[in-house]
Amino acid sequence: MVLKSTSASEISVYQVSGTNIARSLPDWIAKKRKRSLKNDLEYQNRVELIQDFEFSEASNKIKVSPDGNYAMATGTYKPQIHVYDFSNLSMKFERHTDAENVDFCILSDDWTKSVHLQNDRTIQFQNKGGIHYTTRIPKFGRSLAYNRVNCDLYVGSSSNELYRLNLEQGRFLNPFKLDTEGVNHVSLNDVNGLLAASMETNIVEFWDPRSRSRVAKLQLENDLDSSPFQVTCSSFKNDGLNFACGTSNGYSYIYDLRTSEPSIVKDQGYGFAVNKIIWLDSVEDSNKILTCDKRIAKIWNKNDGKAYASMEPSVDINDIEHIPGTGMFFTANEGIPMHTYYIPNLGPAPRWCSFLDSITEELEEKPSDSVYSNYRFITKADVQKLNIQHLIGSKVLRAYMHGFFINSELYDKVALIANPNSYRDEREREIRRRIEKERESRIRSTGAVTKAKVKVNKVLVDKLSEKRGGKVAEKVLEDDRFKEMFENDAFQVDEDDYDYKQLNPVKSARETTEGAAKRIRALTAAEESDEERIALKEGKSNYSDESDSESDSDSDSEVNNKEREQELTEKEKKLIAKQVAAVKRRREQKEREEKFMNELTVGQVESHQEDTVNMTFDKKVKQLNKEHAKKSNDAIVHKNHRGEAELTFVPKKVPKKKQVRYENNSDDDSDESSKPDNGRTKPRFDGRRRASKNVFRGM
Repeated sequence: MVLKSTSASEISVYQVSGTNIARSLPDWIAKKRKRSLKNDLEYQNRVELIQDFEFSEASNKIKVSPDGNYAMATGTYKPQIHVYDFSNLSMKFERHTDAENVDFCILSDDWTKSVHLQNDRTIQFQNKGGIHYTTRIPKFGRSLAYNRVNCDLYVGSSSNELYRLNLEQGRFLNPFKLDTEGVNHVSLNDVNGLLAASMETNIVEFWDPRSRSRVAKLQLENDLDSSPFQVTCSSFKNDGLNFACGTSNGYSYIYDLRTSEPSIVKDQGYGFAVNKIIWLDSVEDSNKILTCDKRIAKIWNKNDGKAYASMEPSVDINDIEHIPGTGMFFTANEGIPMHTYYIPNLGPAPRWCSFLDSITEELEEKPSDSVYSNYRFITKADVQKLNIQHLIGSKVLRAYMHGFFINSELYDKVALIANPNSYRDEREREIRRRIEKERESRIRSTGAVTKAKVKVNKVLVDKLSEKRGGKVAEKVLEDDRFKEMFENDAFQVDEDDYDYKQLNPVKSARETTEGAAKRIRALTAAEESDEERIALKEGKSNYSDESDSESDSDSDSEVNNKEREQELTEKEKKLIAKQVAAVKRRREQKEREEKFMNELTVGQVESHQEDTVNMTFDKKVKQLNKEHAKKSNDAIVHKNHRGEAELTFVPKKVPKKKQVRYENNSDDDSDESSKPDNGRTKPRFDGRRRASKNVFRGM
């Protein structure tokens, strides 16, 4: 069982249920077929947070009750209403209606009272028993809003009137007369009771229900997109001052009610109409806001517009709902199952599914590191050059930041169509590049080119040239980022500096200024005797090689070469002096050790020599055999750095000792009591009292 997850920076978004997560069981499967599913691993390992959290075809709207214990959703086909009980993690009931639902509001704290706007111009009131009352409106309705203070139900329709139905009096009141026709969305401020009507034009009208008059008109302007647009949705924040609205071309506007200029304008990226805006006031950071279109739901910061997280299902989104105080979201979409998303960074899981906090990280599907390896990023200008503006909003172009991601193979095909000569031009450039490379190799070798570029840090270049046949050195020298490192004297590496010695305490066997080899291992006697001679030869050969190479490379700069030869000679002298001193020091130490060992063993050697002189040949052979047997049978103990020991020995068969048996002597009766008559090796009853009746026989 694996949870699908996506992450932007450090924010993880887990898809708990939905497409590709929970596989629903078709109704047409027979009972015998259902029994066979016990062997289906995919069905057994499915994630099903709420049972039957789906519709036959698609879902339209979903909302959570004010007490947070129930969820009500509407969908099709056939048009129906589902109520889910969170305490039982299952569907409580379902009801079928005559027409498809457009919008609904929950009037009570739980699910018992609700009002539904149908697409046949009817308004249905539902209670525990079913339909309580049905009424009609003159025009087709689009949105509902309920004012709990004066019990007014506001209905936005396709006309220039905002209908008012008072639920306390049970009758319609005079509607609000709007300047333009078509109300796409109605929202109400719970703090001050201000009413906002989003129109089919770029205007939002604000009404005060207490005075039943228009307070202000807000006209939206977009400098980024000059095409005409509509205001599709709106939402008030709980502080009573902030207001947000979305447009049909995918832009979201954030306003302070005290100013007419937007504080920030956010582009959704796909160009689809924004159908839902939610202020995430109940989370830890109250500056977060959610905007949703039919393709993606984005969470971002209302102050700077920085993206926080996003939810992008594989089907179109019709509605989205947030459970207050948690990090869980429900989506009503164009698929059979409704989707559930969980973002732990926004808040904990609800009480009825608190186990999600412990299983999300365990069941998380680890995303691959090469997610965008087959995609290419292009900007909006590139889209216009390739003439693929009509693909914006489709799955082919995935909006990201200020551009789009497109499949690499598709990009190559589109680029070839836009510029048919691109392949031929690229082929000519590649041929020219290879010719230049071969021409350069004929004139001079790669090593000569490399040395000509290097003016500083030649030792570092020599080290890099030893790796992979010199390819590493060539790449580093051709990279413009490291150009000054080998040309500017300010980047010279000083190996005599204190900081350099601290960072490089251990030096390799070839870490000298002119490539002279240093000996790290212990020297043999022959090498110690010839150490001084070898050091002198190496110094002279290095000096001669340096002078010859410099004289051959440039014959005109003899003065500079002499100065460099003097400097190199002084360095060589210091190096040779150090090596000679080290050889003398090791030789003196070895002589002192040998002298000490000779004095310690002189007495033992003399005594051993005297014994060997007086010893016969037979005894010498026996002694050598004993020493050889002792050496071969000695155990060897191996110890490691952790204190463990391993004992190795050759097993040896120990011969049994011959047992001397005591035998009774009939001639000697005096010793009969001390010697047993049964052939025992040692008398057991010697020195003990005898309790036998025949005790006097031994007397």
